[in-house]
Amino acid sequence: MKAKRKRPDATCKARVGLEALKGEKTIQQMAKDFAVHPGQVTEWKKKIMAGAVSVFGGELPGAEAGDFDRERQGLHAKIGPLSVEVDFLRKKSSKRLQRLRRDMGPEAIWGR
Repeated sequence: MKAKRKRPDATCKARVGLEALKGEKTIQQMAKDFAVHPGQVTEWKKKIMAGAVSVFGGELPGAEAGDFDRERQGLHAKIGPLSVEVDFLRKKSSKRLQRLRRDMGPEAIWGR
């Protein structure tokens, strides 16, 4: 039977990340002490460094309002052509169904 996988909580991640920032031990030593993969130690250290700006009232990089507006404009630009295409296909399929009904009769379509 397999052992259940350990999932570190946020406080554990913060503790490991802060230890990594101190630099008193190597990544390998911390990974062994906290029983996590060395890659996780490095990842949590990077997250703490990236999130440190928000602690002192600044915004996180990439969380600007301009990014959101640009993304929204791009999505709206995609919605327009897609809705036109849907309308076109709906109209074409409706016309084709009408032609089938006219040519074959409702019995052929509905199996009556």
